[in-house]
Amino acid sequence: MEVWTREQWVQQLQNEGQRAFYLYTPMCGTCDVASKILTVIEELLPDLSIGMANINYLGDLAMELQVESVPCLIIANNGEMQKKIYAFQSVPFLYEMLKSD
Repeated sequence: MEVWTREQWVQQLQNEGQRAFYLYTPMCGTCDVASKILTVIEELLPDLSIGMANINYLGDLAMELQVESVPCLIIANNGEMQKKIYAFQSVPFLYEMLKSD
Protein backbone atom coordinates (compact mmCIF):
# COMPACT_ATOMS: atom_id res chain seq x y z
CA MET A 1 0.00 0.00 0.00
CA GLU A 2 1.20 3.43 -0.88
CA VAL A 3 1.09 6.26 1.66
CA TRP A 4 -1.12 9.06 0.35
CA THR A 5 -1.34 12.67 1.38
CA ARG A 6 -4.62 14.56 1.37
CA GLU A 7 -3.70 15.96 -2.04
CA GLN A 8 -3.02 12.50 -3.45
CA TRP A 9 -6.40 11.27 -2.16
CA VAL A 10 -8.15 14.21 -3.84
CA GLN A 11 -6.23 13.48 -7.03
CA GLN A 12 -7.23 9.79 -6.86
CA LEU A 13 -10.88 10.83 -6.62
CA GLN A 14 -10.59 12.49 -10.01
CA ASN A 15 -9.77 9.17 -11.68
CA GLU A 16 -12.40 6.78 -12.94
CA GLY A 17 -12.99 3.52 -11.14
CA GLN A 18 -12.87 2.41 -7.56
CA ARG A 19 -10.38 3.71 -5.01
CA ALA A 20 -9.87 2.90 -1.35
CA PHE A 21 -8.23 5.01 1.34
CA TYR A 22 -7.20 3.28 4.56
CA LEU A 23 -6.92 5.50 7.65
CA TYR A 24 -5.15 4.19 10.75
CA THR A 25 -3.10 5.15 13.78
CA PRO A 26 0.26 3.52 14.50
CA MET A 27 -0.52 2.50 18.10
CA CYS A 28 -3.81 0.75 17.23
CA GLY A 29 -3.71 -3.05 17.46
CA THR A 30 -6.89 -3.43 15.42
CA CYS A 31 -5.30 -1.25 12.74
CA ASP A 32 -2.34 -3.66 12.57
CA VAL A 33 -4.72 -6.54 11.86
CA ALA A 34 -6.61 -4.44 9.29
CA SER A 35 -3.31 -3.59 7.57
CA LYS A 36 -2.53 -7.29 7.21
CA ILE A 37 -5.98 -7.96 5.77
CA LEU A 38 -5.51 -5.17 3.23
CA THR A 39 -2.11 -6.56 2.24
CA VAL A 40 -3.88 -9.78 1.23
CA ILE A 41 -6.62 -7.81 -0.56
CA GLU A 42 -3.95 -6.00 -2.58
CA GLU A 43 -2.70 -9.35 -3.84
CA LEU A 44 -6.22 -10.54 -4.68
CA LEU A 45 -7.27 -7.28 -6.38
CA PRO A 46 -4.10 -5.91 -8.03
CA ASP A 47 -6.03 -3.38 -10.15
CA LEU A 48 -7.61 -1.70 -7.11
CA SER A 49 -5.83 1.47 -6.04
CA ILE A 50 -5.48 1.48 -2.24
CA GLY A 51 -3.75 4.23 -0.32
CA MET A 52 -3.11 4.59 3.37
CA ALA A 53 -2.48 7.43 5.81
CA ASN A 54 -1.90 7.99 9.49
CA ILE A 55 -5.03 9.87 10.55
CA ASN A 56 -3.00 11.82 13.11
CA TYR A 57 -1.62 13.86 10.20
CA LEU A 58 -4.97 14.32 8.45
CA GLY A 59 -7.20 15.71 11.18
CA ASP A 60 -8.92 18.17 8.86
CA LEU A 61 -9.70 15.46 6.31
CA ALA A 62 -10.96 13.13 9.05
CA MET A 63 -13.35 15.84 10.21
CA GLU A 64 -14.46 16.59 6.67
CA LEU A 65 -15.13 12.91 5.92
CA GLN A 66 -16.69 12.40 9.36
CA VAL A 67 -14.39 9.50 10.26
CA GLU A 68 -15.68 8.11 13.54
CA SER A 69 -12.87 5.72 14.46
CA VAL A 70 -9.92 3.77 13.12
CA PRO A 71 -9.30 1.60 11.31
CA CYS A 72 -11.41 3.15 8.57
CA LEU A 73 -11.52 2.18 4.92
CA ILE A 74 -13.09 4.79 2.68
CA ILE A 75 -14.32 3.43 -0.63
CA ALA A 76 -14.96 5.79 -3.53
CA ASN A 77 -16.17 4.98 -7.01
CA ASN A 78 -15.81 7.40 -9.92
CA GLY A 79 -15.01 10.25 -7.55
CA GLU A 80 -17.91 9.74 -5.15
CA MET A 81 -17.56 8.32 -1.67
CA GLN A 82 -19.57 5.11 -1.50
CA LYS A 83 -19.00 3.83 2.03
CA LYS A 84 -16.83 3.76 5.11
CA ILE A 85 -15.90 0.44 6.66
CA TYR A 86 -14.84 0.31 10.30
CA ALA A 87 -15.20 -3.43 11.01
CA PHE A 88 -12.88 -5.23 8.59
CA GLN A 89 -14.12 -8.65 9.77
CA SER A 90 -12.15 -10.88 7.36
CA VAL A 91 -10.41 -11.12 4.01
CA PRO A 92 -13.49 -12.66 2.31
CA PHE A 93 -15.71 -9.88 3.70
CA LEU A 94 -13.49 -7.08 2.35
CA TYR A 95 -12.91 -8.92 -0.91
CA GLU A 96 -16.67 -9.00 -1.53
CA MET A 97 -16.98 -5.31 -0.65
CA LEU A 98 -14.16 -4.29 -2.99
CA LYS A 99 -14.29 -6.60 -5.98
CA SER A 100 -15.40 -4.98 -9.21
CA ASP A 101 -18.72 -6.08 -10.61
